[in-house]
Amino acid sequence: MRLHGPRHLPPSAGRKQAARGHRSWRKDSLRTSGPAVSISSGFLALELDDAGWLGADITRAVLAAESAGFHAATFTDAPVPGRANALQRAAFAGPVTRSIALVPEVDTVYTEPFHVSTQLGSLDYVSGGRAGWIATAAESPEAAAAVGRSSVSGPALAQEAAASIEVSRRLWDSWEDDAVIRDVATGRYIDVDKLHYIDFDTTAGLEAPAGLAGPGYTVKGPSIIPRPLQGQLPVLAAASLVGEGLVGADAVDAVLVSAPTAQLLAPEVRDVRARLGGSVAVIAELDVVLDSRGQAAAERSAGLDRAGVDGGRAEYAGSAAGLADFLEGLLKEADGVRLHPASLFIDVEELGRLVLPELRRRGALRPPVQDGTFRDLLGLERPASRYASATAGN
Repeated sequence: MRLHGPRHLPPSAGRKQAARGHRSWRKDSLRTSGPAVSISSGFLALELDDAGWLGADITRAVLAAESAGFHAATFTDAPVPGRANALQRAAFAGPVTRSIALVPEVDTVYTEPFHVSTQLGSLDYVSGGRAGWIATAAESPEAAAAVGRSSVSGPALAQEAAASIEVSRRLWDSWEDDAVIRDVATGRYIDVDKLHYIDFDTTAGLEAPAGLAGPGYTVKGPSIIPRPLQGQLPVLAAASLVGEGLVGADAVDAVLVSAPTAQLLAPEVRDVRARLGGSVAVIAELDVVLDSRGQAAAERSAGLDRAGVDGGRAEYAGSAAGLADFLEGLLKEADGVRLHPASLFIDVEELGRLVLPELRRRGALRPPVQDGTFRDLLGLERPASRYASATAGN
């Protein structure tokens, strides 16, 4: 399979963004370097899987999360008939939000990496630089059948994920930041010397990049849209997918850590940090069931329909005050926590009314980054394009 982008296609994403009241994406607003922001504590994300798929439902959920003070909203993906996928739902939320990061799950195995890269780049424009990517890789005979290929399992999943992430990162760099010149005098919209082929190849019989053999495709490039506002979107992945012989720790910016019980979550965070080193942010995963509306959390938890639920995440069930205590302690170990509420609109109301204000009062929860990017929130500098040196000085 050969995937490539037109050499001279002008950009099409993000043109109306400034008119909608979001941060400008003019090239003079792009930061190539700057001070990193520490996230030593206080980063909270909220999973919006229970929000529904209608536009009004998505808007209601993401605005509730932003109003409550969550730093990021994540969107899970699954082959559910009649529902927009995670990336589409995140894109819908972009124009109606101002500070919350929007981070969809996007599969790396049964999708074409060229299209994944451009769709995520477009999300970065529509959100004003607040996009991220949870890269997933799981065995799925149903997804394989839907795209007409054999199911992938075992070590090949990590190989596919590593290759897809690498393709996206190269494509995001394939346009230099100043490639769009709008030179009226010469009639040139882009400087073609600042667009670059990425020449990614993992086909059988050809030499593949180190550790990325297996998927069997080539991508020529360049991308069909300009470089994302953040330069490189932050990439997250499950900690179980990252490490030696898997997706390299240098390929991701953060990992998601799960444990079977709440008591084991902090030790698991410490183990993952020791295994991967300090260059990767560690975000703990936690299911939440709170006392609410005269019903105890234990009673609510017992009544939940858990059919089809993985069950591998730690769960906190109890009072809002107890959750504030637990999160304060957990945030001393983890760089952040992603909460999975049992019932989105019941538990988010309690979180926004009781838990997040208490964490702010204790100084355990940092304020959202106003008019910033997801990279700012994660303390990541905006990187220069890897290909920029090829045209430097010309």
